[in-house]
Amino acid sequence: MQTIAEIFSQGEEIVSGQTVDTNAAWLSQKLVQMGFVVKRHSAVGDNLTDLKNLLQDISLRADLCICTGGLGPTIDDLTAQAVAESFSKPLQLDTVALEQITQYFSYRKREMVDSNRKQAFFPQGALRIDNEWGTAPGFSVQHNRCWFVFVPGVPYEMKHMFDAHIAKQLTQRFSVQPGQLITLRSVGIGEADLQEKLNTTALPDSVQLSFRAAVDEVQTKLIFLADAEQELVRKTVNQLAENIGDYIFAIDGLDGHQGDLVEVISKLMQQQKYNLSIQETASQGLMAAKCIAQSWLISSVYKQSLQQQTENQPIAEYKDIALGIAQNIQQQDGTDLVLVQLYAGNAEQFQQKELSFILFSLLLTPAGVVHSQRSIVGSKARKQNQAAIYSLDLLRRFLQNKTL
Repeated sequence: MQTIAEIFSQGEEIVSGQTVDTNAAWLSQKLVQMGFVVKRHSAVGDNLTDLKNLLQDISLRADLCICTGGLGPTIDDLTAQAVAESFSKPLQLDTVALEQITQYFSYRKREMVDSNRKQAFFPQGALRIDNEWGTAPGFSVQHNRCWFVFVPGVPYEMKHMFDAHIAKQLTQRFSVQPGQLITLRSVGIGEADLQEKLNTTALPDSVQLSFRAAVDEVQTKLIFLADAEQELVRKTVNQLAENIGDYIFAIDGLDGHQGDLVEVISKLMQQQKYNLSIQETASQGLMAAKCIAQSWLISSVYKQSLQQQTENQPIAEYKDIALGIAQNIQQQDGTDLVLVQLYAGNAEQFQQKELSFILFSLLLTPAGVVHSQRSIVGSKARKQNQAAIYSLDLLRRFLQNKTL
């Protein structure tokens, strides 16, 4: 049986976009790892009626709700009042909380103003959650089916309170077991194409499927119930991996952690005892930056003049041009592998977001040459980053497949 959780963030700065709500993402990750099913994120500004209405709604549909923000000393901090009025639990002074707040200021040789007393008032029957990292204690209370936990919106304070106090309380109050998260990490394929490749596979009802598009990769996430048979887990993951193909560079959670693209490449380079030289154009040094402190990277050069020389050349000739460059670099550096990058386009195509260019990557290996072409569009930063990732992925594919 699923244990439903929600995250509720309070504050005008959240709904107005002045503050990015990183708390909700952090808390969701923690709760999912514990075995909760997070169904919703909600945010409300500094409006008492809106707060009360949302609290009542959540109390009827969730088993757990963690609320952040609105516990400060000022008139716009309305969380405790909203709980008191919505749940018919009058505010009462918690003398221990008041003493903790008083000591917080005393230790710092600061005067506590009278408005800070407000932070020591909790709804009747609430349990105090100590805050050793700030002035606002939290509290928890049951209403209808839902156990509510209220903590400050300051991320530093909230995270410490969760790890020190709340996580243990949740494991005592709820019978939850963490599911098994498997992440298939891929490069060079979008979410829509991934979905199409997976449509032919019928997933077990107990498996939750989702996608996450990150800057350097797209992740296909599978969450299996805690009691799922490992044979079923492995069979399902292997089937999906086969459908997606060699776009996948790593699978985390099945046989441990494999890591991001550079981590995977680094392990393979060390296992196979290769070293590498790089010639960059479109990525403009970003490939080297992504491979920072890797002992197998012998040299990396970015030459704007190289792109100017090839700007008017037909792309059919890029292989010969890149091979000549790679052979010269190999002679100079004596490296096992040389990765050369060219792109078909001019400065305007790189500058303009709506204009694309063709990236050409070539890898010279002891056994021969592999190369690839990719069309890239978007902002300058995206073009630079995608160029670095696609070229590095050519290296990864060679190291994993060792085919020419």
